[in-house]
Amino acid sequence: MQVTYWLEHAWLDPEVEPGVVVEVSQDGRIADVRTGVDTPPPGATVLRGLTVPGLANAHSHAFHRALRSTVQVGSGTFWTWREVMYSVADRLTPDTYHALARAVYAEMALAGITTVGEFHYLHHAPDGTPYDDPNAMGEALIAAAAEAGIRITLLDTAYVSSGFGKEPDRHQRRFSDGTTEAWAERATLLKDRDHARIGAAIHSVRAVPADQLDTVAEWAGTRGAPLHVHLSEQTAENEACLAAHDCTPTRLLADHGVLGPNTTGVHNTHLTDEDIALLGGSGTGTCMCPTTERDLADGIGPAVALQKEGSPLSLGSDSHAVIDLFEEARAMELNERLRTRTRGHWTAAALLRAATADGHAALGWNDAGRIERGALADLTTVALDSVRTAGPVPRLGAETAVFAASAADVRHAVVGGRHIVRDGRHELVGDVPGALAAAIGALRA
Repeated sequence: MQVTYWLEHAWLDPEVEPGVVVEVSQDGRIADVRTGVDTPPPGATVLRGLTVPGLANAHSHAFHRALRSTVQVGSGTFWTWREVMYSVADRLTPDTYHALARAVYAEMALAGITTVGEFHYLHHAPDGTPYDDPNAMGEALIAAAAEAGIRITLLDTAYVSSGFGKEPDRHQRRFSDGTTEAWAERATLLKDRDHARIGAAIHSVRAVPADQLDTVAEWAGTRGAPLHVHLSEQTAENEACLAAHDCTPTRLLADHGVLGPNTTGVHNTHLTDEDIALLGGSGTGTCMCPTTERDLADGIGPAVALQKEGSPLSLGSDSHAVIDLFEEARAMELNERLRTRTRGHWTAAALLRAATADGHAALGWNDAGRIERGALADLTTVALDSVRTAGPVPRLGAETAVFAASAADVRHAVVGGRHIVRDGRHELVGDVPGALAAAIGALRA
């Protein structure tokens, strides 16, 4: 059965058009797009406000949502924050992880996110013993996304060392398969679904020995799967890599065949000019996570230089200090303004592109992130009449979405033509705040 949506205003990259009809076929793809339709056709579902393609959250650690606010007490660094994070990771089981991720993904849907890239490394029981189903934790995440109504790319993560050859510590034992060969055997058991795609990740150059990087790169390359890696988030990682290998993490990855168009470096914060050239020249993407990078005092990455060199930009909410892709897009531009004391490094359209089409491409969903024939019918509608967004003329909708709106302004989310969020209410998870409170409370019990 074909479904028809009438969009009061729609961002058809790069312009905003009034009165747009989107026809959705039975397979959940856009069958037709018509502009200049002043009134809703009979039977059409009306989406008032500005509709953009569904948003792609290219970097998520779902369990970090349990840390929100609790890690703001006292001072410290990324490394002290990490100890608190480990204490949460220690308490998760497949059941509690499913409950938490389902609530977190529902929160993402309410924020207009229709696809998430889950950087997943909680593989085994806390002592490192595999579950009867060796992918029980990953399957919990895939099921959680389905129940929340969103798409997922499970970036199954290789993590076999605590730092340049050191054995995993007691917190990290559940992350490790022992070797990347064993990781590949387990990851191969995971299968794509209609709503889920399987990718790979290298946690970091400190967590995967140099002589095992090739295994992960080859696994992803053989499958044409996306490959992500935390890269140069901390200067301490760079210094340790220089001491161990006499090169930067980026050079190490380049020398072992990790860089390329299907690879995305997450953060890419502390880079040399040569690093930037290697990433851009190879077409390796960059996922910036500004709200986490500022929350953890990581620093401001060279996003402008990376994009100029040829590195596509995407956005992620990472630790979920907030879940708001409009804030991530806005923060990338505003961070750069603070750093350079000049304005206008990206247009609103370019920032929306990072949050939509380019984010989906980084996650292996090249058929999503655009409102056009043949694309997956994933849509996000932002109110233009809230206290944050009222005033500007509709043709400035892209600017309003990026520089004024927040996740609270999302009114609708459609995934594959199916209405998941309607008038600000999740259709599948009735009480998202209650689900979050219950899931996080269970971890504290």
